[in-house]
Amino acid sequence: MNPEFWHQRWQRGETGWHEGEINTHLRELWPQMRISPGARVLVPLCGKTLDLLWLASQGHRVLGVELSPLAVEAFFAENGLSPEITQDPPFTRHRVDEIEILCGDLFHLAPGKLGSVDAVYDRASLIALPPELRQSYAAHLETLFPTAVPRLLITLEYDQTEMPGPPFAVHPPEVESLFSGSHQVKPVAALDLIDESPRFRERGLSRLEERVYRLEPKDR
Repeated sequence: MNPEFWHQRWQRGETGWHEGEINTHLRELWPQMRISPGARVLVPLCGKTLDLLWLASQGHRVLGVELSPLAVEAFFAENGLSPEITQDPPFTRHRVDEIEILCGDLFHLAPGKLGSVDAVYDRASLIALPPELRQSYAAHLETLFPTAVPRLLITLEYDQTEMPGPPFAVHPPEVESLFSGSHQVKPVAALDLIDESPRFRERGLSRLEERVYRLEPKDR
């Protein structure tokens, strides 16, 4: 899976992972994170999610990172926002009020481009990656922060033999393996989605669960 795969998905409008509303778990569980207003929240592989708007409405400064220019443009256009656009190679930086999106490859992001971050919200990033990239993703995130920061992580769990990803199934033992070195992994919610996800039934799934984890830094 390479960047061209994702560019083609956005060009063809094959964006079944996109939620047309603010994520329910984000609304209900973000207060448990105790992230102060004014804190800066990183949203990796953000697409055009409305969750960016909700986080900003809570008083946070929000930084999304997204590979597809089409997704970034759609986010601002569909929400009636006119961002200031600047070149910051290898990224294009879009900014309006408290929301900023870096358009480019997350794996090319370095601490100097990122700036300070107080928390991470990951709903569609980890599950977008095949198994061989998830370890690299987790390791790359660690390089971006001088100290570990709290994260709200949302994954999907299903029988991977019934459907190829993306989105990919990420089971609890893998979440523990990826993040327990720097964080306490705390499962906080699980939701059975199969009855409200006909498109996944059509792809062959018999079971689909959304799981939510709160990752608390061990050094706190």
